[in-house]
Amino acid sequence: MAAKGKPKPKDSKAKKKKVESKRWEKYEISGDTLTRKNKFCPKCGPGFFLANHKNRSTCGHCSYVEFKSN
Repeated sequence: MAAKGKPKPKDSKAKKKKVESKRWEKYEISGDTLTRKNKFCPKCGPGFFLANHKNRSTCGHCSYVEFKSN
């Protein structure tokens, strides 16, 4: 059986990749005003954006879907 206690140290050679946040891609600054590019979810309210796909917009929080017309 494995001994309980301290976990093994991780390999010190492995480095984490720095990933920048994509949070600010959903906003656009024009002058002194801040505009939102995507729509908010009508069920969840402000703060939850709808993700844009080819034929639909979806909410990742509540699974709300709006289909786009051709």
